[in-house]
Formats: sequence, C-alpha cells, structure tokens
Amino acid sequence: MTRLMDPDAIYRQSFATIRGEVDLSGLPAAVRPLALRLIHACGMTDILADLVIDAGLPEAVRAGLAAGAPILADCEMVKAAISRRFLPAGAAVTCTLNAPAAAAIGKANTITRSAAAVDLWRPHLAGAVVVIGNAPTALFALIDLIDAGGPRPAAIIAFPVGFVGAVESKAELAANPRAIPIATLKGRRGGSAMAAACFNAIFARQP
Repeated sequence: MTRLMDPDAIYRQSFATIRGEVDLSGLPAAVRPLALRLIHACGMTDILADLVIDAGLPEAVRAGLAAGAPILADCEMVKAAISRRFLPAGAAVTCTLNAPAAAAIGKANTITRSAAAVDLWRPHLAGAVVVIGNAPTALFALIDLIDAGGPRPAAIIAFPVGFVGAVESKAELAANPRAIPIATLKGRRGGSAMAAACFNAIFARQP
C-alpha cells in the first residue's frame, strides 16, 4: 500500500478524484467551488442531488462582511471551524449558545438552548451572515424570527444535522428562502464541518 504524505499532492488528488466522480456543470459557476468543498468535507459525492445553493450566496456573504456585519454561528464547533485567514480585517464570529441568557431563555420557554441563543442574535442579525451546522431548532427559531418581522440577515448557510427536525427545518428554508440567499442540504445529513466548509469555500483559493 502506497501512503501519500505530501500535503500538496493529497490536496490535488483529493479534488481531482471528486471532479472525476461528480459532474458539477449543472450548477452555477459561482457555487461550484462550494459544492466541491462540501463533498470534500463529508466524503460523499451523492450529496450533490440534495444541495440547494443560491447563485447569489457568495456575493451576498462577501458584501455582508465587507459592510462590517458579523458571522453568527449556532455552535462553538462552527465558530472554531470558520477559517480566519481569508476574512476581512475585523470580521467577527459570534456564538451565543453558551451565554447565560440563552440558558435562562431556554428554561423559561421550554425550548432548546440553541433556539434561545438565536433570540440573542437579534441586535446583530440585520445584514449578518448566519452559519448553522448543528441544531435544527436554531434554524426553526431563525425562520420564525424573520417571519415575525425581525431583522433579516444577508445570507443563511444552514446544515443542521439529525433525526428530529433537520429534514423539516431545511425543507422549509429551501421551499421559501424569504428572498435571502441560502445554502442548505436537504435530508438528515449535515453538520458543523459542512456548514463551515461551505462558508470557507467562499474565501478560500480555488482547489
């Protein structure tokens, strides 16, 4: 067995393999790098059929950050996985999941801490970039907040994962993006690594 150890060679071969197995030509050119890195992040080429990515998402994310808007993450794993190397100077990544107020709101309203944490986004949500990689309840809470007339983010990257609520929350977002550029993956699959990979692909060098 040959073990490939050179990082550049691994990088090249990984993406060459994906391109050899997946036809990305049906996607808008602007989102092909995102789909490529999402497949790379999870190792599953068949996600392509379930990806929903707005062609205007990359530009909306760049414009939001250029205007000084924050990145709002639903969990610490997403926050940690967002690469700071390519971000505009001063770009902030905020996660309110562990704020004491989130626990208090969740307990008082019998909702998950993830959903409660979204309420703490309200002062920062207008024009922000939302990245959800864990909790379907966070996506439901965000949708409800927007539908109730709350602030509107510049873009929503939503890859909540699991067996309860993941399918439904992403289906609702995909069916009605509310005139907001989105990226999501239909079905149960998702996760923090995929959400961060989608975001990072907007700024990373082309593989």
